[in-house]
Amino acid sequence: MSKPLREQPLPNWRRAVLKVGSNLLAADGGGLTDRHASALAGFIGATHAEGRQVVLVSSGAVAAGRALLREHAPAAGDLAARQALAALGQAPMIALWQSLSARPVAQVLLTHDDLRNRRRYLNARATLRGLLALDVLPVVNENDTVAVDELKLGDNDNLAAIVAALVDADLLLIASDIDALYSADPRHDPQAIPIDRVEALTPEVLAMAGGSGSAVGTGGMRTKLEAAGKAAAAGIPTALFSGRDAAAVEALRHDRLRGTLVDAAATRMQARKYWLRHAPAASGRVRVDAGAAHALAGGRASLLPGGIAGVQGEFQRGDLVEITDTDGKVVARGLCQYAVGEVRRLAGRHSRDIEAILGYSYGSEVVHRDDLVAIETPGGIAA
Repeated sequence: MSKPLREQPLPNWRRAVLKVGSNLLAADGGGLTDRHASALAGFIGATHAEGRQVVLVSSGAVAAGRALLREHAPAAGDLAARQALAALGQAPMIALWQSLSARPVAQVLLTHDDLRNRRRYLNARATLRGLLALDVLPVVNENDTVAVDELKLGDNDNLAAIVAALVDADLLLIASDIDALYSADPRHDPQAIPIDRVEALTPEVLAMAGGSGSAVGTGGMRTKLEAAGKAAAAGIPTALFSGRDAAAVEALRHDRLRGTLVDAAATRMQARKYWLRHAPAASGRVRVDAGAAHALAGGRASLLPGGIAGVQGEFQRGDLVEITDTDGKVVARGLCQYAVGEVRRLAGRHSRDIEAILGYSYGSEVVHRDDLVAIETPGGIAA
């Protein structure tokens, strides 16, 4: 390899989120193994002894569930069956981490609804902070067992980024089976070189990312960079490293990184605006005319009934919805003060007519500017 991986200092941190992928926990013969998890748990314990905090986001439930059924395990492509495997595998996955931790371990299962609903988002935040205050190790996973769509659409890399913002972490650590971001896939290109540091997620950087690295995982380097982009928008740097490299894990104990560091954005987005930008939205959309789209893109305007051209899908009052222009491009996201049927009736009308049309009013704005964030995608990735 033409360029060795350089060891570099980690950013200062007191609270971190560590994401561990399925490929670090899955045993060759099926089920889970502590072969790599043991060193990672040792890192968590060592940092706790120093007064620092770690929230663990762990995959592995589906792999564990499949091992319990062995030859009766369903095909990997059957999402409903994978949902059942996740339910089966949660207990052994948590048991693995508890066996490696001297502190109590608490399972925290999150769904898209927990992250979409502002009240539940804040409740999840309070729960995680409460667990940390009790010196408990939170082990977070997506609640794949309650809705097939969540297993299909979710991945724990991006969940870890959202959790990092949720708990005001200083650092996001993503452990996988590859030691860094490379200029090309090192499994196929012997000339690929590791990238020590990424200052901005440009299209050129994103082009370096490949697909999923193993049969047991749901995300590859691309999703890790997407997660790093979300964390960067919240002012949180991301460290990518190999959880299979004992020396790399040991280096973390000394605040050294053998991997890729993705820098945080220069300024930290307000927590509420960050949540509005990245939390999963309802299935419905609000379509606006050109004038409203231009006003919303500035990020300082509310969405009024007069600028609405139509709606699609379903959403309730208080849901997070995407707002599109007439071409279907998302220009903003926000909390809608009216349900889809009400918005349909109000489309194109003046705010003063709301009460006359509906018989009541929740306010003159369909989406208030304080509950709205403009969407921009510099470099081809959501900020």
